[in-house]
Amino acid sequence: MPTVNSKLPQIFEKREQEITDQWMEQQQATGRRLTAAERDQANRQSREFVRSLKSALQRNSSGDISGTEWSSVREFLVDLSSRRAKDGYTPRETASFVFSLKPPLFSALKNEFGSDPKALADEVWLATLLIDELGLLTTESYQKSREEVITRQQKELLELSTPVVRLWENILALPLIGTLDSARTQVVMQNLLEAIVQTRSDYAIIDITGVPVVDTLVAQHLLKTVAAARLMGADCLISGIRPQIAQTIVHLGVDLSDVTTKATLADAFDLALRRSGHKVVRQEEPSVGAATR
Repeated sequence: MPTVNSKLPQIFEKREQEITDQWMEQQQATGRRLTAAERDQANRQSREFVRSLKSALQRNSSGDISGTEWSSVREFLVDLSSRRAKDGYTPRETASFVFSLKPPLFSALKNEFGSDPKALADEVWLATLLIDELGLLTTESYQKSREEVITRQQKELLELSTPVVRLWENILALPLIGTLDSARTQVVMQNLLEAIVQTRSDYAIIDITGVPVVDTLVAQHLLKTVAAARLMGADCLISGIRPQIAQTIVHLGVDLSDVTTKATLADAFDLALRRSGHKVVRQEEPSVGAATR
C-alpha cells in the first residue's frame, strides 16, 4: 500500500484536471453506451470522486482506506455501487468506474517520474494497490446491493403469488401455484389469517391444483395452515386433490382425516356454500310460448 513517502497526493494536486479529463474519456471509451444525461451524471461523479480521493490522500497517504480520512471516499463508492445495481449496470461496468482510473493515473505518474525509473515503478505499484483496494470495495458494495434487490423482489413475488380471493360474503379462496416451502408457508398463513380477520369469513378454501408435488413437508405445511385458520374461527377446506396427490398422501401416511378435501375448487366452493346455508340453483329459461305472451 502507499506509504507516507508516496508522491500520490502531490500528483493529484498538480495534475487533477489532466487526470480527470483523461479518466472521463477512458470511461466513455470502455464503458456502456450512455445518454447525454447519463454522461453528464458520470462526469459529475468522476470529478467529485477525484476531489474526494485527493482530499483523502492529502490527509492519509498510508493507503489504509478503513480510516476516518477515507470515509467520504467509501461512502461515495458504496452509494455509487448501490445506484448502479438498481439501475441495471453489470458488475464489470460498475467496477470499471474505479479501475479505468489506472491508465490516466499511470500516465500522470510517467510524465512526472519518467526520468526516474525506480521512483516511477514504486509509485505505479503503490497506486495499483490503492486502486485495486477501492475497486474491491466497489465490487463488494455492488454485490451486496444486488442481493438486497433480489431479496426484496423475491419477497414481493411471494406476496403476489399468494393472493386471497373472496368468493362469497363469508368464503375465501387461496389458490397456490408452485412449490410450497417453509418461507412461503409463513406468507400463505399470514395472508390467509389477515384476510379471515378483515372479511370475518367462516370458510377458507386452499386450492393446491397448481402445486406440482406434495410431499410430507408440503402436507405438514398445509396442516399447519388449516390449524391456524381454525384457531381464527374459520373452517378450512383443501381442494385440488388429484389422483396422483391422493396416492402420494396415502403412501406417505399423512393423516388428513380431520381436513375436508375436494377434487376441484368448484366442489369445495359448493360445499362451503351449503355449509353456510346457501345453495346454487340453476335458473330455468322461460319457454318460447311464455315469452311471446
